[in-house]
This record gives sequence, structure tokens and C-alpha cells, in this order.
Amino acid sequence: MKITKQFIDKYNQAGPRYTSYPPATFFTEEFNTNTFQQSIIQSNSQQPENISIYIHIPFCPHQCSFCGCNTIIGKGKTFISKYIEALSKEINNVAKLIDNKRLVSQIHWGGGTPNSIPYEHIETIMNVLKTNFSFTDNPEIAIECSPAYLNFSDIDKLAGYGFNRMSLGVQDFNEDVLSFVNRKPPKYPIDEIVKKLHKTGFTGVNIDLIYGLPKQTVESFIETTKKAIAINPDRIVTFSYAHVPWVKEYQKALEKEGLPKPEEKMEMFITSLEKITSNGYVAIGMDHFAKPDDELSIALDNKKLHRNFQGYCTRETTGQVYGFGASAISQFYGAYAQNEKNPEAYIKMIDNKGFATIRGYSTNSEEQIIHTVINEIMCNNYLNFEQTAKEFNLSAEQLKNIVGFDKNKFEEFVKDDVIQLSENEIVVKEKGRLIVRNIAMKLDPALKTGKQLYSKTV
Repeated sequence: MKITKQFIDKYNQAGPRYTSYPPATFFTEEFNTNTFQQSIIQSNSQQPENISIYIHIPFCPHQCSFCGCNTIIGKGKTFISKYIEALSKEINNVAKLIDNKRLVSQIHWGGGTPNSIPYEHIETIMNVLKTNFSFTDNPEIAIECSPAYLNFSDIDKLAGYGFNRMSLGVQDFNEDVLSFVNRKPPKYPIDEIVKKLHKTGFTGVNIDLIYGLPKQTVESFIETTKKAIAINPDRIVTFSYAHVPWVKEYQKALEKEGLPKPEEKMEMFITSLEKITSNGYVAIGMDHFAKPDDELSIALDNKKLHRNFQGYCTRETTGQVYGFGASAISQFYGAYAQNEKNPEAYIKMIDNKGFATIRGYSTNSEEQIIHTVINEIMCNNYLNFEQTAKEFNLSAEQLKNIVGFDKNKFEEFVKDDVIQLSENEIVVKEKGRLIVRNIAMKLDPALKTGKQLYSKTV
């Protein structure tokens, strides 16, 4: 796949990542704890019926200078214990408003560094969840871990708590890169950790990588990719580094060394994509790769792949997302709600109000339709207007009007051979997957772009 500098310059625009629709820039403070509770009750009669749970652990032993997550550094055991108490209270309060006939199909722990806190706290929260909810026969229970703080005995503990998936935040195998971005290297070799996880019964192991960091070159990232492939994880993820120093000021430190140019960054992605897929993995969405017999690969083949704040998922595992902890976002069919970001303020809100919602957004019927359309393009690289319209009892023409479809908007994509366009279908070609966010933007009638709001699409 040949990508020119002209192609990159043309499509390297600021735009949403579309993990939600409308994007989080639409959230307002008018959506408060009262609105949140009403939205939970309404979610009981909305689809999907299943429950997805997100647990946010904001604590990190030190600050990685590329991080874009909501984290807090250097808090002691007493404060962490208070946070866990607040987290337990929040789960108990939200669970009271959820229909107890609904089942949990997915739990995801993110951060921060969830595996850096005392493990008895992880066990406590898992027990609170098991007390409040019933589960499907085979729920996906995942945790993000830094291999710098992961012992083999920890893996046994996590398996005992019910975890069956783990994402290992490797980021890069090059120690010079890790050192410059203040990322501690793994405590044990990653291949040994992955073998231990599989032996212990984990059915899914991800190796997460980041491209676009200082000191990375196309050649060095290919070496990192080769090492990841050789370890043979169930999935490989290649995240694009999002440089947003106006949000995370400490990212400015990376500018001293200089970031890879957009064309270099694109080359990192393309060469790693080709290397990973030529070794038997299937490209999933923008940045995931899974083995052919993986549920995500099967869902993609059937054009039934989905995505929520937990990541890519199938119709079986997807659920409305109930987020717990500082900065956590709940994602219902008809609303988004975000908690207070500051952990100290979060604890106070839970103690005083029982909930910690500070902003959110209630979606209308048209926005729910647009979300489905964008989801189809972003996940399945495909949109059939007639099929999608039927889901909402609409005609294809009515659906086109809602998303503001105009063939003229897609002329450049057709000329550049990134999509196949007909009266009733949009098919994203291999080259188009590199700029799928740009394609989705043409189906977003409410788009408000701006460098101060969004990262670049390339």
C-alpha cells in the first residue's frame, strides 16, 4: 500500500475519534446527578439489555509523559482505601436503580494503572460487583496492566477474582523510547508473562503498543511489532499517540526531542499493519488486530462488530456501559454521563450525594441514528443505507437526510480510491481504513472541528 505525503497532508485534519456520538465536546453541566439517575432508570427499557461495567482506577506510581488518561501520582494507601470505599458506595447506589433481571456481560478495569494498587482492593470491588449483579454464562472480565508492576503471583490472584482477559501496556520494546517517555520497562520478559496468563486460564491477552512517540523510527517500530508477533498474543493493538498538550501539559516535554513527522507516523502504522496481518492476524477497526478465530474477527466477517467505551466488542458482549470512579463515563442508549475527574472531589461527591456526575448529554432519536451509522463505518468499514434504515423503521432516503448524505461530499474519497460508493452502499477499501475517521466525519451533520478540540486524524 503506497501512501504519499500529499495523501497525508490532504487528510491529516482535526477530528473526533467517535468513541461516542455526539463526541464528549458536546457534554454539558446541565446534565447532573438527578439527570443521571433518571437516565439509569430509562436505560432499563432500552437496548442492549446487557450491562457493561467500567471501573476507573486513576492511580499511577509515576507519570508517563505520553499519557492522555486521567491519572493521579503519588497517593498513599490511606487515600487509595478512601477511593475504594467511595467506589463501592457508587456501585451500590447505581445498582439499586438497575433492573436486577439484567445481566453483566462485560467488565473492564482501566486507569491509571489498576495493577499498581493493593490487590485486596481489586478483590473488594469484584465482590461488590458480584453481590449487586448477576452475570452471563461467559462474561468478559478484563484489566489493563502495566508489566512493570506485574508479578506471576498477581496473575494467579486476578484469575481467582474472575478476570479472564488482560491488556499488557507494553507500548514499545525499545528501552531508549521507554526511558525518554518515562515508562518503566517490564519486570519480567513479556513472552513469559503471556505464557503464564494462558497457562492460568486467561482466554484473551492483548499486547498494547503506541506509535508516534519521540525516538521511534519506522525501523524501530517494525522491530517492536516483530517482537509482539513472536510472543503470539491473542490480540495486538497499535494505538496512535495523540499529542494534546493543551489538555495534558506534561506532553510538551516530548516536543524537546521532536515527534515523528505525520508521514513517518503513517509509515509506522502501514508497515506494522502489513507485518501483523501477513502473520495471520485480522485488522479490526482502526487499531486492533485479532486472530481469525477470535470473536472480533468473526463479528467483523459478519459485519456485526460494535464499539463502546470499553473498545471493540460483539453483539453478544456489548452492553450499555455503567462507569464507576473518577472521570468514568457511562454510555447508555439515550445518554452519556461523566463523573468528576478529580479523585478527591469525586470522593466528596460520593460521600455527600451518593453520585458523582458533573456533566453529560442526552441524545435525541436522530443522534442515536447517526451514532449507529458512524459505528457501522468505523467498525465494519461498511454501510448499507437500506439495512440500517430498517433498524429504525425508516426508508433509505429518510436515513440519508438525517445524516446529511450527499454524494458530492465523497467525491475525493472515490477519486483517491479509498471507498466504493453506490446508491445504497459505502464500502471502505483497505487504504480508506487509514482515514476512516475522515470518512465518518462526512456522515456527521453536527460536526464542529477545531485543533483546540480534537487530535489529528493521521
